[in-house]
Amino acid sequence: MPKDTTRHEEEEFYEEENNIEGTEEGEEESVVNAQIEEMKKRVAALEEEQNKIQQIQSQIEKDLSTIAEDKEEIDARSVYVGNVDYGATAKELEAHFKECGTINRVKIQGDKFGNPKGFAYIEFKDKSSVESATKLHGSTFRNREIKVLPKRTNIPGMSAGPPIRSRGRGRGRGRGRGGRGRGRGGPTIRGGAARSAPYHQ
Repeated sequence: MPKDTTRHEEEEFYEEENNIEGTEEGEEESVVNAQIEEMKKRVAALEEEQNKIQQIQSQIEKDLSTIAEDKEEIDARSVYVGNVDYGATAKELEAHFKECGTINRVKIQGDKFGNPKGFAYIEFKDKSSVESATKLHGSTFRNREIKVLPKRTNIPGMSAGPPIRSRGRGRGRGRGRGGRGRGRGGPTIRGGAARSAPYHQ
């Protein structure tokens, strides 16, 4: 400050400076408070969105559970029909099983090109009809002996088909070589194991 400044002017100067600093601090505090409020709004919006997602997930799980229960109940009223002639129609199958009870649906399974796979599923109105339908196991349909079994509910991750037996290369080779020294009176076969009698598991 200049040397000739009076005490009164000096006081006014410092007061004005303090006011300026107070104004700046107040503005900074207002900015910080506004940022805090904005962050609170964002957090609240995120929490609300998370709650909505949880509700949707809960509803999906509930719907999937209902679908699984419905499928299991439908499968309990259905039968698998195997060895079905490729030219068979749903109406022909329905006529073959009509004495077993009221039929809701006949589905002949096909590949992705629509060609029949040789088996079908028949859904009855009542579960008691399944027992009647299985009595037609081994009956003749379109000159074929068909298989009729209760339909199984497929479990994810498990194969619906029959178990596949391994042929086991080690066993077959060992048996073939061991048989080389047997049968003294038989003909001599060159090239190793005898192939006239293949090993059956």
